[in-house]
Amino acid sequence: MTQDLPFTLPALRAAYAAGARPEDVIALAFTRLDAAGDPGVLIHDAREAALAAARGLGPRDDRPLWGVPFVVKDNIDVAGMPTTAACPDFSYVADTDAFVVARLLAAGAICLGKANLDQFATGLVGLRTPYPVPRNAIDPEIVPGGSSSGSAVAVALGVAAFSLGTDTAGSGRVPGALNGIVGLKPSLGALSASGMIPACRTLDTISIFALTTADAWEVLAVSQAEDPADAYSRAFPAPRLSPLPPRLRIGVPTQDTLVTDGDADQAASFHATLTRMRTQGVEVAEIDLTPFYDVARLLYEGAWVAERTAAIGDRLTDKPETLHPVTRQIVSAGLGLTAVDAFRAQYRLAALRKLCLEALQGIDMLCVPTIPRFVTTAEIAVDPIGPNSLLGTYTNFVNLLDMSGLAVPTGLRRDGRRGSVTFLGRAGDDARLAAAAMLVEDGPMGATGWARPPAPTIAAGAGDDELPVFVCGAHMSGMPLNGELAALGARFLRACHTAPAYKLYALAGGPPRRPGLARVAQGGRAIAGELWALPLASAGRFLSGIPAPLGLGTVELEDKSEEVGFICEAYGLDTALDVSEFGSWRAYMAQAVAPVRPAAEIPAP
Repeated sequence: MTQDLPFTLPALRAAYAAGARPEDVIALAFTRLDAAGDPGVLIHDAREAALAAARGLGPRDDRPLWGVPFVVKDNIDVAGMPTTAACPDFSYVADTDAFVVARLLAAGAICLGKANLDQFATGLVGLRTPYPVPRNAIDPEIVPGGSSSGSAVAVALGVAAFSLGTDTAGSGRVPGALNGIVGLKPSLGALSASGMIPACRTLDTISIFALTTADAWEVLAVSQAEDPADAYSRAFPAPRLSPLPPRLRIGVPTQDTLVTDGDADQAASFHATLTRMRTQGVEVAEIDLTPFYDVARLLYEGAWVAERTAAIGDRLTDKPETLHPVTRQIVSAGLGLTAVDAFRAQYRLAALRKLCLEALQGIDMLCVPTIPRFVTTAEIAVDPIGPNSLLGTYTNFVNLLDMSGLAVPTGLRRDGRRGSVTFLGRAGDDARLAAAAMLVEDGPMGATGWARPPAPTIAAGAGDDELPVFVCGAHMSGMPLNGELAALGARFLRACHTAPAYKLYALAGGPPRRPGLARVAQGGRAIAGELWALPLASAGRFLSGIPAPLGLGTVELEDKSEEVGFICEAYGLDTALDVSEFGSWRAYMAQAVAPVRPAAEIPAP
């Protein structure tokens, strides 16, 4: 095992396959931590327990995270380790593992210790801690990012292969951008909060840092499960990556709502990323982010501050001296808020959410800079609030709108700093965001100097709990009804064609215009379409929404396989137009065509 072994999941697996021992990997992790000379990364160094766990793994097995080192933000419980939330007076030794930690340990991962944070997870700078402040892994003049500061720095230094953070207002994304790594903020409720000290209970989630999107996704796949003990846990389909659909429309800020606070290099880096996406066939559409920014202001200027006050409890009034001065300043504002304020804030959020949803019509996801610009520790020394708020420009609104998010490095900016964008989607869109991130992921991996591995090829196959459905009309990607599939949790599998035995018709009625697919004995051709994987739990709802004369039946594809797909009853073709010559509904809809005779007027072959 070489001392420069990359701590990515594929590299670690290859090292173990070649005979490396877990205890040597764990020893290497702590050698790197010691070499960094940064006492602020971990609040609790668990090297003896980690080495013992490594020796206790036994022979190599097929557990997905066997021998993989990770760290845990110190507001998440690990049995036998102290949980402080960066408040020494709050400290207790956890007697059980947090739900997510237990799943990771069961998968063979090894916990190195507990990572530093902004106290009680309040902040985006990483400096609001009574312990030594962790240094940014790349540039010590830049803030490390919070509140999950130590978690991000540990990964960026190559000490841990991944880490757990938390995210209420951007704490799982901002530190990723500032340290040149991936920050995955899953859909709210996808990861259990059992064993996590809340900041805002209704908005919190555990998050994941890793050097690559593929690694972060694998950790999510292991961690995600519905937890009956967590009232905010939600059942989502099993996490599976899928290829991106052929027609992807990504919303980006209009020029007048793109905030870079005068950083021309940040703006240039963002636009370069958009150009890269366009060259890969992505449609980029500008949208006004004003209502999203209005939502963001509610988080710290509205009643949700009182939720942070509630999380800290009586400590704010009984032991205020145990709180960091900036933390105390922020959460004290909640003492003056009332239940009336809370309801008014809910009304305001509902009104703004409607505007945001209208802005997202026809948009598959958003892409924004992760941060407007870099912030220095010197700036925070002068103004601990303003620059912190600036860092949350593109993050504060996300959980209030029940969105998923993934921050990904995009290569070096013109000035040598790291570029980063965040993809934002609806709840349950985590897999689609990961696939989009792999389109643009680039540049150095944190401060390690290791070469970034190529993004993996995404296999396309339906799971046992999914129904493959062939669509050839308005439900295809980029078409008017594709949102129905997305809302039901469907995943794109591949573009394909039918066997050359079908005709395509434009049915009467609409909008939206709908096609009818019919198998014919002679004169048929291959019709283009797409195969999507629909969760079985959603199949009944999908079927109930299909209007006559359409229905679901068996469609033969070009590879001789048979899949469930849309078919049309014969009576519906009497007034339909035969558009088979176009070969696809997309091609027909894209062109202004002369009327075609109704099928009933075409002589039978």
